[in-house]
Amino acid sequence: MACMQELTLMGKQDHVLIVDDDPEIRQLLSEYLQAANYLPFTAAGGQDMWRILGSEQIDIIILDLMMPGEDGLELCRELRKKRNTPLVMLTARGTLIDRIVGLEVGADDYLPKPFDPRELLARIKVIMRRARSFPERNEADRVAHIRFAGWKLDTQARQAISPEGVTITLGGSDYQVLRTLLDHPKRALSRDFLLNTVYGKEAMPFDRSIDVCISRLRQQLADNPRSPSLIRTVRNTGYMLMADVAYDA
Repeated sequence: MACMQELTLMGKQDHVLIVDDDPEIRQLLSEYLQAANYLPFTAAGGQDMWRILGSEQIDIIILDLMMPGEDGLELCRELRKKRNTPLVMLTARGTLIDRIVGLEVGADDYLPKPFDPRELLARIKVIMRRARSFPERNEADRVAHIRFAGWKLDTQARQAISPEGVTITLGGSDYQVLRTLLDHPKRALSRDFLLNTVYGKEAMPFDRSIDVCISRLRQQLADNPRSPSLIRTVRNTGYMLMADVAYDA
């Protein structure tokens, strides 16, 4: 059930959709985010989530991994086929493999339960700031399309169009990693640089966020992961986009 409040005179509030089958968590996060000047909506599962997404302009989604019926991973996969709304995944299973899987299906970040709402709020702010500031980073972002290796990136819809005309909607992190590579073609970019640029955070031991994004991009761009020719791994450094890049107005 949606939790709707009136917009205040303080300006536009970001709309946050909380998807969790635990009513206490939904209420806690809803009250906390409302106090922080966000406009929260809540959903107990996938059906409520799709209904709200069909009627409201949601800026970021907080999605629980473990839910009865259609779980968070399935919902995240379906979401990424249709839209690139920033998404934070909550998981009671805090193992590294669960976090990696969450990132692989398109989550922008993850937070293991139990968590401090202040940490979730901090991550929301980072993701929203990144999502809004990224398109303005340089002059190249003002173009409508970027062409590379037969592909075309629609910078407004954040979709990649294949040489055969197949359209792929990119998740927030995937889009930003690809944009960063396109902004620096044929230059080796370190994992630390990509992590800071895309996620706005310093590298931590065993943090595979960038590697997961690169792996997902290779699959989406039909770049053979065993012998990639488009996004090449630079040993002991990071990654390099090997294609020429052209910008369309």
